[in-house]
Amino acid sequence: MKSFLHVLAALGLGVAFAGSAAAQGEDEGGTPHYPLKKPVEQSWSFSGPFGTYDKGQLQRGFKVYREVCASCHSLDLVAFRTLEDLGYTDEQVRAIAAEYEVEDGPDDAGEMFMRPAVPSDYFPSAFANPEQAAASNNGAVPPDFSLMAKARAAERGFPTFIFDVFTQYAEGGVDYSYSLLTGYEEPPQGLEIPEGTYYNPYFLSGPSLAMAPPLADGLVSYDDGSPETVDQYSRDVSAFLMWAAEPHLESRKQMGFTVMIFLIVFGGLVYLTKRKIWSEVH
Repeated sequence: MKSFLHVLAALGLGVAFAGSAAAQGEDEGGTPHYPLKKPVEQSWSFSGPFGTYDKGQLQRGFKVYREVCASCHSLDLVAFRTLEDLGYTDEQVRAIAAEYEVEDGPDDAGEMFMRPAVPSDYFPSAFANPEQAAASNNGAVPPDFSLMAKARAAERGFPTFIFDVFTQYAEGGVDYSYSLLTGYEEPPQGLEIPEGTYYNPYFLSGPSLAMAPPLADGLVSYDDGSPETVDQYSRDVSAFLMWAAEPHLESRKQMGFTVMIFLIVFGGLVYLTKRKIWSEVH
């Protein structure tokens, strides 16, 4: 056991040395590795094998999305009817859907037309096509948010990813979203970033991105008394994006627990059956 710990310690020193060498290489003009800062693991109600969504937080996050993010980012794979999972009633879902318009048709004259959305519809995009989206956002098409929390995550590297197997860490994407939203900074002296972009060391694809800091203290009003700060907004909307990407997370974990109990009981019965059968064989 002691020798194993010594090996881990040596590997840890090796990783630290490699990281130091990489950082030194960047200072000397080497190729930088993104993100420049790794997202910090956060505490979420849905973490771990028994985690569940906080519906109050999801409703706050949905409000942040509607009032801030929806002007650029779509939710193409999320239907209005699924908002009932957030604690909204059927009447509230219908009222929310009616605030949006979707294209339908053709009508009797063969023309497409716009109508108020119903619960079975999906969230419409803010732009008619990707070209319009790019023209309105400094040439960059805002990504769809439907699967963002599962599609974006920084590599955690060795030996962290080994521990993730045992802790069942699966919140890399939501940790990244939170870190990105709260991570805007002034670029360090001597670092030049493209014009029209904003420095963020947590961005996966470079030192800066086209999206300006979207949140500010007091930007969205909460009805439940929660802090109206950038940190709280970022945490709430990140949790909402996790729900959008995996709305059946709770049922998946419940099913997984049930399966594990079944396998343990089944394994015990198989073992007892084996002993019963072979006990009579000499």
